[in-house]
Amino acid sequence: MPVQKLKEYLDKNKVRYVVICHSTAYTATEIAASAHVRGRNLAKTVMVKLDGMMAMAVLPANFRVDLEKLRIASSSGTAELAAEHEFAKMIPGCEEGAMPPFGNLYGLPVWVEKTLAEDEEIAFNACSHAELLQLAYKDFAHLAKPTVASFKE
Repeated sequence: MPVQKLKEYLDKNKVRYVVICHSTAYTATEIAASAHVRGRNLAKTVMVKLDGMMAMAVLPANFRVDLEKLRIASSSGTAELAAEHEFAKMIPGCEEGAMPPFGNLYGLPVWVEKTLAEDEEIAFNACSHAELLQLAYKDFAHLAKPTVASFKE
């Protein structure tokens, strides 16, 4: 989903958001510094497989997914990181590693780290490594309908 379609989706649902353009950056630290967003408020989307089924794990960019905690929280038998080739075609139009956390738009369940859900705002890659979208967490939660759990390392 190219960023324009994501913006149209947010507009259609009357969600207020801010577009933050920044110089191209790939790591959470670089993105946060370039976009002047705290690492805690910058969400990253990590593609995982829970019992072999693709899902999105969304957490503050300065943390890592604890797969065992996610496995337990999701009542799954297995939890593992997904390889790029396993999901690239599921999320067309996005640069590698820049997936927005709206799994509902791709038919994927979304898991959100509890600490991220406690913030008022969420900022995330908008299908590219040079643009973020920032919006109220409550609006994100209303649209994406994530399951909130504690799964950060």
